Amino acid sequence: MSRRDEYPTGVPCFVDTLTSDVDAALGFYGELFGWEFAGPGPMPGDPPGGYWVARVHGDDVAGVGAAPAGGAPPPAWNTHVAVTSADDSAAAAAAAGGRIVTAPFDAAPAGRLAVIADSAGATLCLWEAGVRRGAARVNEPSAWAMSLLTTPDPDAATRFYGELFGWNAEEFGEGIWLWRLPGYLGGEPSQPVPRDVVAAMTAADGRPPAWSVDFWIADADAAAAAAPELGGSVMVAPFADANFRRTILAAPDGAAFSVSQLQLAG
Repeated sequence: MSRRDEYPTGVPCFVDTLTSDVDAALGFYGELFGWEFAGPGPMPGDPPGGYWVARVHGDDVAGVGAAPAGGAPPPAWNTHVAVTSADDSAAAAAAAGGRIVTAPFDAAPAGRLAVIADSAGATLCLWEAGVRRGAARVNEPSAWAMSLLTTPDPDAATRFYGELFGWNAEEFGEGIWLWRLPGYLGGEPSQPVPRDVVAAMTAADGRPPAWSVDFWIADADAAAAAAPELGGSVMVAPFADANFRRTILAAPDGAAFSVSQLQLAG
């Protein structure tokens, strides 16, 4: 278990998803992960929308919001990166070859938010924290553990995120890189991911550029069996991968995410 109350600048800090069918999403994720929800709260810039915060043992772990009416992007999970100033970081993203998708706006009192796209078009949120610093519980079953960039141009991504956040890309296997932030200490010493790793990257191989999210879960096979019964689907059947058993699922609205069951050798 890892409890967090602070995220340094440049570290991914929260994940959420926006959906046109909030009731279906709350029912699906609530049953799959055992999440309880606090809300709805206001959705700045899109009244009368709402935003629900998912909690595990009373700690914030993710968000589920109502998608804005008209022109909403395809359903997906969004990763937020902690920044000192959403305005300055959005401007820096544009200067580094990306673009501003949603200009910085206040989500008071939680914080200030902007949405950017990197040089290949993958979108990411910038989070200037107010009262909500980020996920209070990570790297345990039913909590978010890692975000992954899929990109057709890893070299361009390395330049972009290096300039924007100070990330370094280290090759981890064929077509896979780990994003490291020098000086950052996260995670737990007993876990298999190095403690300065903040995210991962993989070559697109024909897939569209995007950020995706991974949650840890107690039983990957049980999650795959439950997802269709809850209105979702299984995109990739459970498989073994290093220290994990993983599967890729989709919510009722089609938003995809992976779940991973940690299986360290005794």
